[in-house]
Amino acid sequence: MPKITPQAEFIRLQELIAKHPNGITIEALMTALDGNLQRRSLQRRLATLVERDQVRMVGSARSVRYHFVSSALKGRLKEDTDQTEKGSAEAYVPLSSEAERIKNYVRQPRHLRSPVGYQLNFLEQYHPNQTQYLSKELCGQLHSIGRSPAEQTPAGTFARNILNRLLIDLSWASSRLEGNTYSRLDTERLIEFGQAAEGKDALETQMILNHKEAIEYLVRDPERADLSPATVIALHAFLSDGLMADPAACGRIRKRAVEIGGSPYLPVTLPQRLEELFEIVLQMAVEINDPFEQAFFLMVHLPYLQPFEDVNKRVSRLVANIPFIRHNLCPLSFIDVPQQAYVDAMLGVYELNRIELLRDVFVWAYERSCQQYVAVKQNLVPPDIFRLRYRKALSEVVAAIVRNDELAIEPVVRARTPLSVAAADAEHFLDLVLAEFASLHQGNAVRFGLRPLEFSTWHGKHYAS
Repeated sequence: MPKITPQAEFIRLQELIAKHPNGITIEALMTALDGNLQRRSLQRRLATLVERDQVRMVGSARSVRYHFVSSALKGRLKEDTDQTEKGSAEAYVPLSSEAERIKNYVRQPRHLRSPVGYQLNFLEQYHPNQTQYLSKELCGQLHSIGRSPAEQTPAGTFARNILNRLLIDLSWASSRLEGNTYSRLDTERLIEFGQAAEGKDALETQMILNHKEAIEYLVRDPERADLSPATVIALHAFLSDGLMADPAACGRIRKRAVEIGGSPYLPVTLPQRLEELFEIVLQMAVEINDPFEQAFFLMVHLPYLQPFEDVNKRVSRLVANIPFIRHNLCPLSFIDVPQQAYVDAMLGVYELNRIELLRDVFVWAYERSCQQYVAVKQNLVPPDIFRLRYRKALSEVVAAIVRNDELAIEPVVRARTPLSVAAADAEHFLDLVLAEFASLHQGNAVRFGLRPLEFSTWHGKHYAS
């Protein structure tokens, strides 16, 4: 059998990729090649084809798919490039001059960009509450548009109020940034009815469902919404479930070297050093007072560190929402963020330690998220702060009156009012209890720890017609 030359291998690869109009993953290519080519050798050949503009790479990390570039497609791509140069075709975000320079650098072919490793001084130069990635003026503007009707309520209230919308928007948008092809409508059907979209890869469905589980984990219990290593690792476990080549790497700091697709950046390799830096990054984040600066710091330094074998950017996008959940601010859903803009911004951090392009993407994304939720915020009923303050006393009084077989009338309520209710609030509390009894029925009595039979017996005795 004649020896296969490198050029013959390139041609064979192109033929294999051309058979898949929707693109093919590197795992599928390995299977098609029957193990005749080592993974690293295949990666090098694919990178060469991408540089030659004979194959197009779409997505990032393990969601990357390779597409054959035919002559006709090359023509269309050239037309798109020409239009982009005219400033009219590519979906992007408004950029500052510094961000534009970063974009121009990372858009160069990989072989023209300098190989670089993890730069510790990038982290060392940041001093919480002294260094500002986001100016105070910018943080002020973001605060003004991100306020919610629930800002004076317990942490996580606003996120829970809009949970259904957030589950769909953030699951869809964050997955789309990884190359997921689910539409928003497909995502909604999957999350609300469990209906997987036809013709979609099972891994895409898994990615959406993983986001749902991770978001619910954060929002349903505010105590979990902290910046501890345990929380971040738990989010990785949710987001990477069923998606890791090595299942043991799910929810675990990586123990091997990783590479960044399409980038000459090489992250930290020593596991012990990686764990130390992981804890330092999170401790620094905890010390940052402003929630917007805190969120952006995490979006910069968690992916830059690459603490996990994969799914790092997805983890950072959810972790960046923790400050917003804790402060009842509008969440960051990444809705409508152009994938290429986000990829370029992360490459700017990886290869140049420059944050200006990611900052422009972050600010635009947050403004867009707030626009999406403004109608939701307007429709939310402002919370009853008084009721929240005395919810425990209210529950005790209602339960005591029912269980002691008493009438829900003014003298009884006054006698049952606990000392924890301030004298100045006694009349308001009386009205609150009486209003609660006016709307109490067997279906909602469970809120006060009352069993259905317990309530119906009391109600039948005192209020039977």
